[in-house]
This record gives sequence, C-alpha cells and structure tokens, in this order.
Amino acid sequence: MTTTANEPLLVAESVTKVYRTGQQEVVALDELNLTVWRGELVAVMGPSGSGKTTLLNCLSGLDDIDGGRVLVEGRDLFAMSDHERTAHRARSMGFVFQSFNLIPVLDAAENVELPLLLVGVPAREARERAVAMLDKVGLAGRAGHRPNELSGGEQQRVTIARALVAGPAVVWADEPTGNLDSAMAAQVMDLLRRLNEDEGQAIVLVTHDDGIGHSAGRLVTMRDGRLIRDEIRAPAMR
Repeated sequence: MTTTANEPLLVAESVTKVYRTGQQEVVALDELNLTVWRGELVAVMGPSGSGKTTLLNCLSGLDDIDGGRVLVEGRDLFAMSDHERTAHRARSMGFVFQSFNLIPVLDAAENVELPLLLVGVPAREARERAVAMLDKVGLAGRAGHRPNELSGGEQQRVTIARALVAGPAVVWADEPTGNLDSAMAAQVMDLLRRLNEDEGQAIVLVTHDDGIGHSAGRLVTMRDGRLIRDEIRAPAMR
C-alpha cells in the first residue's frame, strides 16, 4: 500500500519503549506521538540519552516496541511477522549510519546495488541503477573502489546512494555527519537536502549539530523519551 497525496507517510501513536536490566526499568520512549509526511526533511535533536536513536530504531522496526503502534504507508509495522517487517523495510526504507556500515570486500557499486539484489532486482538492472545513483552523489568515477580506498566523505556518499537506490519512501539517518569534519559534513548535508528535494523521499535524521538541525525543514526536539518541541521550518510536501 502507498500513501496518497494527503495521507501521512508515517504515524507513531503512543509509542512506548522500555529497557529492562535486572530489576531496573528505563523508559526510553514515553507514549510518543509523531507524524511524518512524504517528502519531509525532519531533524531530531536532544541531549544524549533523550531517546533519539531509539526513536529511529523503533519507527523503522529495527527494535520492538512495548506499547502503541507505528503505521508506515498505512500498514501497522508491528502487526506484521518478522519476515513481513523485514521485507517491508527493504522495500520502503533506507538507512544511513554514522559508521557507514559498508562491506569492505565489495566496491562502491557492489555496496550500492546490494539492497536491489536482496529484493530480487536482476543483476544487470541493479548494477545500472547503482552506477546511476553513484553518479547522482558525485561518485561516478569511484564505482570500482572499495571502502578503504575512499575518504570518509566519499564513504558516506556511498552509504547515501545505497539508502536511496531502491527509491524508499523514507530514509533514516543516525548522526550521518558524526564521523566527518565540518567541511565534509556540510557537503553531505547539502547532498541530503538536494536528494530530498529531487528524489522526494522523506528523510528523518538524528543530529547533535545545531546548524544541521536548524537547517532542516522540520526540527523535532526530544527529552526523556518525549517530544518537547516540533517546529515546522518549511511546508511539508503533501
């Protein structure tokens, strides 16, 4: 199922996540509500321990939740079986990690085409789409290079290409500039903003960088597992 123009892409309703260690319980998400619209660029900020990464992990279905529900493109993520949820993630979501998470023995094109191969795209088509996406992120000439032959900024651009190559509805980015210097971080954010505008995917990113947070179309601030502020800085694409 896909969303229509006036339907939200993602709806989180009273989402609760509790971590239990022995006799201790830590409420990481406290009946949190959030709606994300198609095409939005949403930055999530807050102090360490406020629940930002937990939010991304729960809304993407990487982690289970203890209460509430998450609807992605109208489907209840946690009403699915593990297999259905994994398949839904592969079709509808992309991920950008701080640590890149590229496979070291694969070159850039092979890393980018991997999500396509996993959902059954024929090898030739997957390679063509991977090379085209690398071109969009400015790495057309680096397709045959392995991660250890690329700079940190280039590796993160490969990660972004991999996240976007399957045309997901939403991309989750956890501190995507955290391992980059300020110049590289600015380039990566410019790229994410441009791709968000050109490709139309929603991007939800966690950041500690005030400049990045305040340059997003929407800034969500968390504290103690709750949303304490939600500022729209540009109209959502609906």
